[in-house]
Amino acid sequence: MKKFLMAAAAAGALLVSGSAAMAEAVKLQLKWVTQAQFAGYYAAAAKGFYKDAGLDVTILPGGPDINPQQVLAGGGADVVVDWMPSALATREKGSPVVNIAQPFAKSGMMLTCRVDTGIKTPADFKGKTLGVWFFGNEYPFLSWMSQLGLPTTGGPDGVTVIKQGFNVDPLLQKQADCISTMTYNEYWQLIEAGMKPEELITFKYEDQGVATLEDGLYVLEDKLKDPAFVETMAKFVKASQKGWDYARANGDEVAQIVIDNDASGAQTLDHQKRMMSEVNKLTEGSDGTLDVAAAERTVETLMKGGSDPVITKKPEGAWTSVVTDKAKTLQ
Repeated sequence: MKKFLMAAAAAGALLVSGSAAMAEAVKLQLKWVTQAQFAGYYAAAAKGFYKDAGLDVTILPGGPDINPQQVLAGGGADVVVDWMPSALATREKGSPVVNIAQPFAKSGMMLTCRVDTGIKTPADFKGKTLGVWFFGNEYPFLSWMSQLGLPTTGGPDGVTVIKQGFNVDPLLQKQADCISTMTYNEYWQLIEAGMKPEELITFKYEDQGVATLEDGLYVLEDKLKDPAFVETMAKFVKASQKGWDYARANGDEVAQIVIDNDASGAQTLDHQKRMMSEVNKLTEGSDGTLDVAAAERTVETLMKGGSDPVITKKPEGAWTSVVTDKAKTLQ
């Protein structure tokens, strides 16, 4: 009897080992560091949604020295999180990246200005100093300034652009009149630093009609020729959406999951809870399917760059529904 039990246990171990070995490995490269901006993926991993789908997902945090598209092109990831302006610019330069899903339905980007600068409308940007993130994040801003007719080379008739670090110091130290912020992150950093809401005025890209799609999922075009890869990505997208749905229903719990995955120890639970609440507003209503009309508006915005547009022509094949269509058929 004892030998039978040992044999059964051994067989069970082999079965579990075999199942683990059969799990499909997926590497996901994030656009930025571990934070609630990517909560859906961490939730999907922590709650077993990826495992249930037969996936072994490795989530790779980003940072100021990590370009998701370069990681993708170099084979360091199977799928990456990126903003569409950066992806389209990359595609036009020769790297065939394709949007396969769009968990974020809205943009969280905005310019936040000090009220004491006298800025009341975008027309008041003229002659002011504005902080802007680069590394691909500058594209929506440059397009917006071009539409406003404001040169970004300085002077009284344009704006002076400073390359903003990934912090809010330029506004706190009055080095800039306005800085780039996200609704879910840097704006609240200003509040946490002691500024009051009435001391700030914000201009959301969504409200100004210049919003572009953010935090989509991108893969290399050639990979989509492989039905097995499409199947894997469909499982990944479906499980990830379960993660986003879970995050919207369990914000505080998922904020803690994010903290648990923050190897840097730089994040705080209170900040992640607040971020989670704001990020949920951006993913609400999305099932991961790309809104083609929103993608086309992104293209139009990026092409309105005057003499220096972000992209020079409408892209072909820059997005596909093959993965999300397949995901909808999965059990």
